[in-house]
Amino acid sequence: MTSKPAITILYEDDDVFAINKPAGIMVHGDGKSPEYTIADWMLETYPESRNVGEPILLRVTKDAGYTTSVILRPGIVHRLDKETSGVMLLAKTTQGFEHLKQQFKDRTISKTYKAFVYNNIKEDTLSIRLSIGRSSKDVRRWTAGRDARGEMREALTNINVLGRGKSEGEHITLIQADPKTGRTHQIRVHAKAIDRPLVGDKLYAPGRKAVLGFNRLALHAARIAFTAVSGERITVEAPYPDDFQQAVERFEKEG
Repeated sequence: MTSKPAITILYEDDDVFAINKPAGIMVHGDGKSPEYTIADWMLETYPESRNVGEPILLRVTKDAGYTTSVILRPGIVHRLDKETSGVMLLAKTTQGFEHLKQQFKDRTISKTYKAFVYNNIKEDTLSIRLSIGRSSKDVRRWTAGRDARGEMREALTNINVLGRGKSEGEHITLIQADPKTGRTHQIRVHAKAIDRPLVGDKLYAPGRKAVLGFNRLALHAARIAFTAVSGERITVEAPYPDDFQQAVERFEKEG
């Protein structure tokens, strides 16, 4: 198991809490890798919440055959990609889990991300409403293009431009992204669909130079707003990690 990153709690009540997830840590295991995950941290920090949430069954290759692996996901009601940093909600109790799950289903939870994308976005604001499906070319990818297979699911992302500039000869735009639906890789797929893929995205922008000092996906979950079990509306913000803060400062200086 890899080393344990520092995880900061940003908000906590009796039923739910929010953390500032570091980049580079998976939310839960995949049945293959021994990497330390948010689920491992949850089991260590809140062992009483072990059975809160919904485990998944994964079929993994083993000894030239297959075996079924049970992946515990204590308290996990949504996910951030491994390379994404920022605020993430977790549940301590079953009541908290069901309460958050219903809000995600009803789309009453508001999420705000900050990201750097390649190329200029000319508009100050735009809405990307493109359905997303699995890519027929790469099982790891999702797509809003013609190469999709299977069910296409509606997806909407609102974009606000925060700054435009250049870094190492590349035109770069700093954006705020507000996804109104919760599809896998939604911001990454929509950015790719308008030819503005995220800086450092090795899956959707392979071969592009990772500018601004990034060694990972330039995506940060900056804010989330939800309703606590008590009925109070809560907004939690996650400060930039060092690499994102340095990138912002560099962007402002170079731009």
